[in-house]
This record gives sequence, C-alpha cells and structure tokens, in this order.
Amino acid sequence: MILIAASNKDPASLNIREQILNRSNFNEATSTFQQNPAYTCRINDEDINMVTLNQEAIEAQDLTTSFPKTEFIIFISRHSSTSGKPTLSVHTPGNLGPATLGGKPREVSVSPANAMRHALKAMAKMKEEMRLGYEVSYEATHHGPSLDVPVMFTELGSSPEQWIDPEAAKAVAYATMEAALKFRDTSAETVIGIGGPHYNNKFTKIALEQKVAFGHMIPKYSLPQLDKEMLQQCIKKTLEKVDRAVLDWKGVRSLDKPKVLSLLNEIGTEIQKV
Repeated sequence: MILIAASNKDPASLNIREQILNRSNFNEATSTFQQNPAYTCRINDEDINMVTLNQEAIEAQDLTTSFPKTEFIIFISRHSSTSGKPTLSVHTPGNLGPATLGGKPREVSVSPANAMRHALKAMAKMKEEMRLGYEVSYEATHHGPSLDVPVMFTELGSSPEQWIDPEAAKAVAYATMEAALKFRDTSAETVIGIGGPHYNNKFTKIALEQKVAFGHMIPKYSLPQLDKEMLQQCIKKTLEKVDRAVLDWKGVRSLDKPKVLSLLNEIGTEIQKV
C-alpha cells in the first residue's frame, strides 16, 4: 500500500491535497485517521491511501505504526526558505547529524531514488506546460521523520504566497501521483550525491537530462560530520542498489576532499566527479 500524507498544520499541504482530490479518483474511506477524513483509490493495481495528520509532517515518526503494511510514503508539504524563491522540490527526510527538526539523530529514511526522479521530472514538465515562474530542484536529505520504509517529500514553496497558489499546487499534485504510480519503476541508474549546496542544480540537471536517479544527497555543510557509518547508512537505506557516488567536486571544501575520497574508497564505492 502507498500512503500520501498531508498535514492540517500546513497550508501548502492542504492546497496540494485538494488538487490531488480534484485530479484523481479518490473516494472517502469508511474509516478516519486522527479524526480527519481519509481517502482511498486503486489505480493500475496500486492501492493508494491519503490521510491528513494533526501534527507537522516532520513529527510523524510513528506513522508506520498506524499503517504497518505501508510500502511507500509521500509527504505533501510546504517548503520554507529565507529567500522566499518560488520552488517546487523533492527530497528524502532523515538526519545526517543531530535531530533538530524531528526524526532521530544520525538516522535517515529509506530513499526512493527513482520515485523522486519521476516526481522531479513531472515538476519540470508541469512548470513548462503551465508556464510557472518556479524553480524545480532536488533538496539535500534533511529533517524528520527517520523511517525504515521508502519516504519522500514533494514540496511547494518557499513563502506563504506560494503555499496557497492553486496552479503550483496542481504541479506538485501531479508530481506526487506520478511518484506513487511509478514507484515500482526502478530502471534509472541510482546514485548518491555528495557536496554542493542544499539545492543542488548540478544533481537536478543530471537527473532531468540523463537516466540517473539520486537517492540521499549529502550537502557541503554536512560533510564535516560525515563518517563511514553515516555514509554506509545512506547507501544501505536507498531503495535501489547504489551504483556510484556523484561528487559535486567544486562544492566540497578542500579540507573535506581527502576524507570523502578515503571513505568512499574504504567502502568500495565508485566515484564520479562532476
């Protein structure tokens, strides 16, 4: 079963949820979740449920307890940034270091690399078709929850003006459903990304132009705390087999480069510098 999760505390999430209900054949379920209506549909032999949380998505650490048969979770969410730049984004949750925004310290969720690529490509397609003035981007792995099932966020941001934009929400709704319906298509080559900024244009461009799917992305600011255990966890907790590590080489500080190369060589991961 595939689960889409919205949040009552998130205006963008409710906006995206509304667009999903408008675009897809969801029916109201007989049961509720946290006293909120739940919805269900079956498309292409996939059972997809949609629920609404009473807490923020980043705090949903116990969600799989309520849905133990869940194979894949997509959180539909707002995205916030100080720049306020209109953005459609996708990423895996989890903490590469301390748990400052939900989840568990030094524990990441399972990254559904191909599903994230399908969502990213769908966002880019809708941006062009709808002529949206939004950037489309991967984000680095960050914030909670830290779950042992494949999890991703599809996000609309980066300020309150965008959170209530129905047109942009349509694009995120479409991308969310594309990820859900193509979850089992794992045909793209799978990599992890290391280095560069939180919003990595290089990794985004590679995924959009090549048949390459990024799972966990470890940004420049997280490299000082990177160790063998964390690196191995990011590789192990990728749904697909990781073929290599793609390094944003200019986006790695000189003092971190020897450590990154040493760790990758130690665990026997192929390296590609871009």
